[in-house]
Amino acid sequence: MTKRNTLLGALALTSAAALALTGCAGGTDDAGSANGSDNAAADRPITIAVFNGWDEGIAASELWKAVLEEQGYEVELEYADPAAVYNGISSGDYDLTLDTWLPLTHADYIDEYGDDMVDLGAWNTEAKLTFAVNEDAPIDSLEELADNAELFGNQIIGIESGSGLATVTDAAVIPGYGLEAFDHVTSSTPAMLTELDTATNAGENILVTLWRPHWAYDAYPIKDLEDPQGLLGDAEGIHSFASTTFEEDFPEVFAWLSAFEMDSETLYSLENVMFNENDSDDYEAIVADWMAANEEYVTSLTAE
Repeated sequence: MTKRNTLLGALALTSAAALALTGCAGGTDDAGSANGSDNAAADRPITIAVFNGWDEGIAASELWKAVLEEQGYEVELEYADPAAVYNGISSGDYDLTLDTWLPLTHADYIDEYGDDMVDLGAWNTEAKLTFAVNEDAPIDSLEELADNAELFGNQIIGIESGSGLATVTDAAVIPGYGLEAFDHVTSSTPAMLTELDTATNAGENILVTLWRPHWAYDAYPIKDLEDPQGLLGDAEGIHSFASTTFEEDFPEVFAWLSAFEMDSETLYSLENVMFNENDSDDYEAIVADWMAANEEYVTSLTAE
C-alpha cells in the first residue's frame, strides 16, 4: 500500500475521544477559571464536531484541540457528516464546528439550523469548490465536458453525498453544463482521493470534485476546469459556528475563536504535513511539531 493510500484510509477513521475529566486540565484560581484567567469555563470538555473527510476542517480542529489543551481545556473531536454536525450543534450536543463554507456550500444547512447556532465569523476567505482533471487532459473548461464524457468513463468521482459540494454538483453543475450523461459517484473523500491516486499512477484520465485549499493540488498533477457560468460559486469564507450556549460556557475560547484567522498558505502547510508528508496518522505528534515550527502564529491564536 502506498503512503498516500495509507493516509487516505486513515482519514475515514473517527477520532478517539479523550478520557472524561472533571473540569479543565489546567489549574484553576479561586474563581474556578481555567489557567487563572478571568473567564470561568464550564466544568466539562469542549466538543468540536468535524466533517468526515474535509481536510481543512480536520487540520483546523486538530490544531485548536492542541492549542486549547495547552491552555488547560479538555477537548474532544467528534467526526460526523454535515447534517449530523449541524443538528448536533443546534441542539447543544456539540459545541462548535470550524468548517462551514459560506455563502454557497453549506447554505442549506445554515438556512435550516442557523437560528439555533452562532456564527463566529470567517477564519479563511479563500475557499473554492472545483472540478479537477489530470493536468494532461485535453480539455480546460466545464463547457467541454459534455462532448468528452467518454474520456473520463462517463464518471464524476465525488465525495460524501450529503456534502455541499455534492449538492451543488447535482443541482447546478450537471444540469447547467448538460452533464446528464455522467454518473456522479459519491461515497467519501478518502475514496475519491484513492481513485485520484490510482488514476494518476496508471496515467489515466480522471474527473473529480475537489476544493481549494487542498493538499491534493501539491501531491498530484491536476488542474481545475474553468467554470465560465460560475455555477461552483466564487471564493467562499470558512466560518466557525457554535452552539447558543458556547459563549456563556467558554467565554475565553469563544473570544479566541471569534478572532481566529488562517490564510491559505498557513493552512496548506499544516495540511501538507498531516496528510501528505507523513506516513503516520498520529495527528497529535504531527501537529505538535508543526506548532513548534510556527510558534509565533500559534501564540497569536490566544493572544489578549
